[in-house]
Amino acid sequence: MLSYKEITPRTYIILDSEPYEVLSSQITKKQRQKPANQTRLRNLLRGNVIEHAFHQSDTVSEAFLETRALRYLYNHRGEYWFSNPLNPRERLKIDTSLIGDKYYFLKENNLVDILYFNDKPIGIKFPIKVNLKVVEAPPSLRGDTAQGGTKQVTLETGLVLNTPLFINEGDVVRINTETGEYVERVSKS
Repeated sequence: MLSYKEITPRTYIILDSEPYEVLSSQITKKQRQKPANQTRLRNLLRGNVIEHAFHQSDTVSEAFLETRALRYLYNHRGEYWFSNPLNPRERLKIDTSLIGDKYYFLKENNLVDILYFNDKPIGIKFPIKVNLKVVEAPPSLRGDTAQGGTKQVTLETGLVLNTPLFINEGDVVRINTETGEYVERVSKS
């Protein structure tokens, strides 16, 4: 059981018999009132975000989620297929709704962690940073660096993002999966 102070970001709790991920929490105390932990929670089954206040007397149980590392194979008509890295014959189909808009970070044969609650897949945990190859980049124009210029490039998964002007076609760049932003160039073409 977790007390109201132990409900912190990136913890998983069970509220109303459903698993939630704590996105943010802040303990506040107003005059003549007892402290409360104001939280934003994301339902792991439905994906909606709610706000909930936990008081000193409240306790919640921690959600025990099982994590399994699976290899991404391919996608077809809104279905994403994964396999067990130790036994490729064991395959699992995951619907687009569980992946959301993070499908741009899936690259064939990469390992990702699938979250399970009561033996049912409920989400995907991506690595914080992913390396992707640039397949399309406009040429840099001389004199564009006065304001620390950026340009839009297209990556091998179809993701379009802003990068510095020195990034060229064929370079491998590192992307932050939480923010979707360019981090650094890993290798030059």
